Amino acid sequence: MIEVIIKKHLDEHLDVPSFFEHQAKEPERFVILEKTSGTKRNHLLSATFAFQSYAESLYEAALLNEKVKQVVEQLDGLPQVSGVHLNADYNFTDIATKRYRYQAVFDINYY
Repeated sequence: MIEVIIKKHLDEHLDVPSFFEHQAKEPERFVILEKTSGTKRNHLLSATFAFQSYAESLYEAALLNEKVKQVVEQLDGLPQVSGVHLNADYNFTDIATKRYRYQAVFDINYY
């Protein structure tokens, strides 16, 4: 399952935890990963993932976002992944909870 492969990769290369969903008790800095869509064409799988980087300030969220982008781009070195493409990244501060976050969206091709 590509979600598990990506989470394992994040956990091995980031110094903050990653989650699939929000936790009851969250640290100051963490990453949420979410598969937002997926497709299969000519037996080739592709999915779009959103990576939300949370931190205690906008600056720290931006720094974490940059680290997340570097780590996600390294996925194309894994045998299960055939391509990683940054779709977009931007300030995505959560107005409802007033938590600073950035979001990076990637298109990932995999086997």
